[in-house]
Amino acid sequence: MKVEYTPIGIIHSPFSELEGMPIQPTGAVGIKGSVEIFPEYRDGLKDLDGFSHIILLYHFHCSKDFKLQIVPFLDTSPRGVFATRAPRRPNSLGLSVVKLLRIEGWILHIENVDILDNTPLLDIKPHVPEFDNQTDVRTGWLEGVGETVSRIRSDERFSRPEDTSAEKKTP
Repeated sequence: MKVEYTPIGIIHSPFSELEGMPIQPTGAVGIKGSVEIFPEYRDGLKDLDGFSHIILLYHFHCSKDFKLQIVPFLDTSPRGVFATRAPRRPNSLGLSVVKLLRIEGWILHIENVDILDNTPLLDIKPHVPEFDNQTDVRTGWLEGVGETVSRIRSDERFSRPEDTSAEKKTP
């Protein structure tokens, strides 16, 4: 089975390089960006302006390969890639919940952006707390990281061929 996706737009952010970029929207509070929607998808923006937050699904376009076990940014031990949000994945899909500031024509102005500039956008979904908020949540090996995630920045570990020996960097 072959699966193909066509980008519906491009995400613009102040991050032209992976190194130094926030690793999650929690670490990108106040950082603004925009999303340009391609002409053939613009009618799909109807009614989106009523939502304060949106979920962006995108392609990690700078991720060239993957490993099933990696050392994630918030740890120094190898973990299974599916127990992380690392960008090097069998299918290079990313997800970020961002604040929607406003829509001007086909441009979405967003905030709390943790995404590389010129990232291909695959889909947009409204964030609905009643749908997305879960109770009795367990966070596995991430238990106790708390506010650490807001201080961690991307480094070279996912932009170089080998990532198994990477060490955690804390700014």
